Amino acid sequence: MAEGAGDGWQAVPVRLREFWQLVDEVFGRVHGRALTNDLVLTALDGRTAVAALEDGDEPRKVWHALCAAMEVSQTLRFGASHRQAPPRR
Repeated sequence: MAEGAGDGWQAVPVRLREFWQLVDEVFGRVHGRALTNDLVLTALDGRTAVAALEDGDEPRKVWHALCAAMEVSQTLRFGASHRQAPPRR
């Protein structure tokens, strides 16, 4: 059995949590939820951010696609904490 398997620990929810924190911080909770549910993104093969996440796309990829579509500047893209941007893959 893989390390961490079966004990409830997963790396993905942490990244998903960060994705949603950034959505809330950059777009606002209500507007951000509307964007992720309703905005169809060409970079995600015509899916919404929520659909792409549900299909297993990496939150990093979805975040970059959402920010590009909404023309979010690099300085605002990663919230008020000005964290280092995760690299594109």
